[in-house]
Amino acid sequence: MTAAVLTALAAPAHAKWLRADTESFIIYSESNEKQLREFAANLQRFDTTLRLVFNVAAKGEESRLPIYLLPSGDDVARLATGSRSAPISGFYRQDRDGSFALSHRQSGGTTPGTSAAQQVLFHEYSHHFMKRHLRVAFPGWFIEGFAEYYSTVDFDKEGRAMIGQPAYRRAYGLLMLPKMPADRVLLEPPSAMRSRGQTDVYYGRSWLLTHMLFHDPARTNQINTYTNAINAGTEPRKAATDAFGDLAQLDKDLNRYVEARLSYRTTRDAVPVSTAIRITPLSADEDAVVMLRLERLNARSDKARLLKVRDALRALAAKMPANSDVHYELAAAEWDIDPATRDLAAMRSALDKALAARPEHVRANVLLGQLQLSELRKKGETDPAAWREARRPIQIANRADPNDPIPLHAYFQSFLTEGKRPSDMAIKGLERAFALTPENLNLRSAYAVSLAHLGRFEPAINLAKTVAFDPHDNGRGDALLKRIETMRDRGVTGTPEAPGDDDDGG
Repeated sequence: MTAAVLTALAAPAHAKWLRADTESFIIYSESNEKQLREFAANLQRFDTTLRLVFNVAAKGEESRLPIYLLPSGDDVARLATGSRSAPISGFYRQDRDGSFALSHRQSGGTTPGTSAAQQVLFHEYSHHFMKRHLRVAFPGWFIEGFAEYYSTVDFDKEGRAMIGQPAYRRAYGLLMLPKMPADRVLLEPPSAMRSRGQTDVYYGRSWLLTHMLFHDPARTNQINTYTNAINAGTEPRKAATDAFGDLAQLDKDLNRYVEARLSYRTTRDAVPVSTAIRITPLSADEDAVVMLRLERLNARSDKARLLKVRDALRALAAKMPANSDVHYELAAAEWDIDPATRDLAAMRSALDKALAARPEHVRANVLLGQLQLSELRKKGETDPAAWREARRPIQIANRADPNDPIPLHAYFQSFLTEGKRPSDMAIKGLERAFALTPENLNLRSAYAVSLAHLGRFEPAINLAKTVAFDPHDNGRGDALLKRIETMRDRGVTGTPEAPGDDDDGG
């Protein structure tokens, strides 16, 4: 990334950022109000469709998903990777700062159906919805096939949802590239694919298999039989053959299915359009920080890029000394840097300025608590009063926003940092945090380990399986599952271990 780009980011944008609040989303965009309202209504309608299909009674979420709309797919690619030419036009992420998604406002494309941007966003939101509301373990192929299947949802002139339309963007991989046998799709994770071409075929075959299992009358309920067996601990190949029959025959059926005319379903009634959409402009302080916040959140794996973001935040903080959000983002950028090279004095100064400007700033209070706790651990502090005082800012954050899961998780982690068993209140707080954001794999893992240490091994193992099967878990889930199964077999309970030196509560 060039210095010129960061200089541009550090200056307030010419277009004003707007915020749209719906029942399930907080959407940020520099588009005009009419465009943003239409986008928000369509996205909320998609969410309503999923709730109708899966009988989710609640109309919205206590902890809503933030979505940022950038001008183009190239802008999304640059934020995701540092390069505008990367083949990324949208993504979804959940980490220690919470969940969010990035999409863009470009429309059109060369394939039939809804826009590529909408399909990518609907795919990513389907992942989010599955993790929140379908809390069992699904294998990687079905996680991706499910998201592809619902990515093409559209609405007819009467407002009815059309579900199961073709994923035309997968046509090339399905029809022109070498076919991938069904047993490989069923038994290998997405991470086993060795090229972009193989990955394209894997996603296409996963979508096609999901579509066939949902629409072929001869295979009614097979997917439920299969996932029930997987969750009961049946070996994956046996679970597949018991549910689907001979896998070679399944592969032949799949090859015939791709050549057939695909059906889709239409909801009986129109899916209502939400009238509870509120659009407001961001304040000048908030507006100035949006792009640099996104830079920070997406630069963590790139040290050089993160240092440039921090320097841009320093420049903006000097220009806007009363902006609490800028000072918080500056402190957070410093915290994101490798522990060996962090400037903790500068971080403390930025937090002091953020909290002087806004004492109830939730994330600044959490970060201050984490900093103080980390310093006590490094000192080997044993005075309980010092630890109570160090976690006070986290309690202030929780009182400021009881429905933010980040302070709840941080409060639980504070006891592990101290090397103590979390209090009953902290355990209840972790349970509440998980209820608010079950899609967060770090939080899900922490809750699973907590349940295991309480001797509740069955729900702990069930949760660990959902992490182990998730293709986005970066390989941590298998180790988590093995660890909890070992604890069960040895009858181990007690206090979870403290996080490592580079694990800052996330």
